Amino acid sequence: MGPGARSREEQRATGEGGAHEGILRRQAQRESAARTYARSLPIVPVRARGLTIEGADGRRYLDCLSGAGTLALGHNHPVVLEAVRKVLDSGAPLHVLDLATPVKDAFVTELFATLPAKLAADARIQFCGPAGTDAVEAALKLVRTATGRRGLLAFSGAYHGMTAGALDVSGGADDVRVARLPYPRDYRCPFGVGGERGAELAARWTETVLDDPKSGIPDPAGMILEPVQGEGGVIPAPDAWLRRMRELTEARSIPLIADEIQTGVGRTGAFWAVDHAGVVPDVMVLSKAIGGSLPLAVVVYRAELDAWEPGAHAGTFRGNQLAMAAGAATLAYVRENGLAERAGLLGARLIGRLQGLAAAHPCVGDVRGRGLMLGVELVDPEYGTGPGGGGGAGGAGAAGPGSYGSGAYGSGSAGPGGAGPGIAGPGVERPGTNGPGSGDAWVTGPRTTGPRTTGASDLTPPPDPALAAEVQRQCLDRGLIVELGGRHNAVVRLLPPLTLTDEQAEAVLDRFADALAAAERAHRSRPSGPSR
Repeated sequence: MGPGARSREEQRATGEGGAHEGILRRQAQRESAARTYARSLPIVPVRARGLTIEGADGRRYLDCLSGAGTLALGHNHPVVLEAVRKVLDSGAPLHVLDLATPVKDAFVTELFATLPAKLAADARIQFCGPAGTDAVEAALKLVRTATGRRGLLAFSGAYHGMTAGALDVSGGADDVRVARLPYPRDYRCPFGVGGERGAELAARWTETVLDDPKSGIPDPAGMILEPVQGEGGVIPAPDAWLRRMRELTEARSIPLIADEIQTGVGRTGAFWAVDHAGVVPDVMVLSKAIGGSLPLAVVVYRAELDAWEPGAHAGTFRGNQLAMAAGAATLAYVRENGLAERAGLLGARLIGRLQGLAAAHPCVGDVRGRGLMLGVELVDPEYGTGPGGGGGAGGAGAAGPGSYGSGAYGSGSAGPGGAGPGIAGPGVERPGTNGPGSGDAWVTGPRTTGPRTTGASDLTPPPDPALAAEVQRQCLDRGLIVELGGRHNAVVRLLPPLTLTDEQAEAVLDRFADALAAAERAHRSRPSGPSR
């Protein structure tokens, strides 16, 4: 029996041990083919506290998924439970549509206390349906109503939700009805240079598109961006680039929408990720952690954009009192205990340790992130290492908690036979056929459905989604829950709660390091398949 596992007698007493397989089997039979996390994480949680989840089979796991970033304080934090019990014990109504209540008033007061001061001083708030994607829809409707324009600006690699409008502005949209702009990336830069120069080129491209009367892009109602792209592969926006986007939009009266659904409430080392750059957006889309683990989503925006008619955006479950109580308690706890600052410091240490792993594991192409929003991109280091090949992984040196504007966003060095930062070899990071920032901008020649069609002279090895999946499996075997993301699901994502202790962080790193080594061994032992 592994550490922390419950005895068979305890499991039999609760009826949990035998229920595990049956519950998973019934889920597979009854739930839709669209289920996601349940496929790669076949566990049945029955208890949870802080970082730890206990499954029905008695095993315990360190949860570095945290409800996709929802659990800022981890599972069942005492202040959250106390806030929920207080509402339940008070006899207050749990469902009130959009009526005013003391619980809602307290939540809005606490939320406004955390917002950028210039926005909070003149802000309006719209309560939406309980998912972040509905708040994105509301934000898009808002700016279109306020400006009278229909066009939208979004970025390659973005993820804003699963409803129609949110998908339109996400990076994987098929029927594109928005203008897609390049998001700066140090690793796999769409312009082949990375660093400050890559971010500068991305900003210049955007400026050119906005000012070119022949660009083919209609007048935009708004620009939506993530300060750190999460599902896109944990890619932090350089601070100077973000400030440049604010300057460009403000000068052209284009509302700037910051999607802080996953980055907010201290996750990146500042209460809101836009705070790093000192940017004040016109609209902020908020969900996940603001509900303290319960469903809640809002849009906060400048008062002059409030051009809606009554009922222009509505939803039956806008008045979730338990979520507002849990959210207010979470916001206050993060603010009063300096958890955002702690996330920044601990995240920097974790990145340093992960970069140390990269030095010993060529399959780690890049380590990046901000605060406790971390990503490890796994690659095939043997691709193109034959005669005339392009060398190994790029040294995982790119991402620290800073930005290219502060000099802390440098490029990783190339492997043997490769080239250093700023040198674009044949076939590297060239814009795809749809222009800079298209979904596979680093693929040369015709676009394909596979992750790689390039020649051996490339400097960056191709992503290795099969290895990433093996790492995730090995992590789970060792009691560590992680998620995958990125363009080809080759980025292992770590989103631990902000309450993570130093000791817990060491345990997470130890388990991840062991899983990575085991995954490499298992991956190498398999017969070679056709080239990816």
